Amino acid sequence: MKKLLFVAFLGLAPTLGVVAQTTYKFGHINGQEVLFLMSERDSAQAKMMAYAKDLEEQVETMQVEYNNKLNSYQKQAKTWSDAIREQKEKELQEIGQRIQEFQATAQRELQEKQTEFLQPVIEKANAAIRKVGKDGGFTYIFDTSSGTVPYADPEQSTDIMPQVRKELNITKELPKR
Repeated sequence: MKKLLFVAFLGLAPTLGVVAQTTYKFGHINGQEVLFLMSERDSAQAKMMAYAKDLEEQVETMQVEYNNKLNSYQKQAKTWSDAIREQKEKELQEIGQRIQEFQATAQRELQEKQTEFLQPVIEKANAAIRKVGKDGGFTYIFDTSSGTVPYADPEQSTDIMPQVRKELNITKELPKR
């Protein structure tokens, strides 16, 4: 029985050696830097700014209406009867409430648009990172910008930024700090 186990062990030994010698290839990249350098992010940001400007103009229009009615109220309140004054105060409160509700809705919509505009850019960057990872035979690629990698040994982890830049045709450089 012992002889049989010994022979079986000898038969498995080369296989165990291969498993024990399996090496992993690690890479890292600053994902935020990739997004910052992508020209598509610039166009997404321009769309965001235009959308935000439209919302801001709408709030300003509502604010002008409120201010005009408030000025009118302040100038004429003493000449109005209690019923008219009460009606004008109610009207001012309603306009103020509409402005607040619109601002809350606008903020929510702005966040949704940001996701809508940036999602394709993020997906394109992730696809390039996956392609570089697969083509380069990497086991793992860590995003150093997310704060989830407290340490990466530069001798055992490869910075794949040059390959991803090439994959995305990025020639732009980061501004000097």
